[in-house]
Amino acid sequence: MKILAKFRCNDVTQTTWGSIAVSFNAVYGTEGENADFSKATPSGQIQMNVDKDTKAATEFVRGEEYYLTFEKVEKK
Repeated sequence: MKILAKFRCNDVTQTTWGSIAVSFNAVYGTEGENADFSKATPSGQIQMNVDKDTKAATEFVRGEEYYLTFEKVEKK
C-alpha cells in the first residue's frame, strides 16, 4: 500500500558542511485537494539534508508544494 501526502517547502538553506537543509510542513487548506490532504495529515514536519552537488539539491523551492509517497519496504 502507498500513502500519498502533500507538503510545502518552508526553507532551503546551505549548511556549513556542504549540504542543503530543506524543511517542509504538511499542507493545510479548506478547499479542493488541499482540504482532502488536511483531513489525512492535518500537521507534520519533515527536515532533510541533501548533498549540494546532486540534482536533487536544485529541485526544492521555498513556497512550492510537493507530493510525498510512503511505501513500506518489504523485508527479504
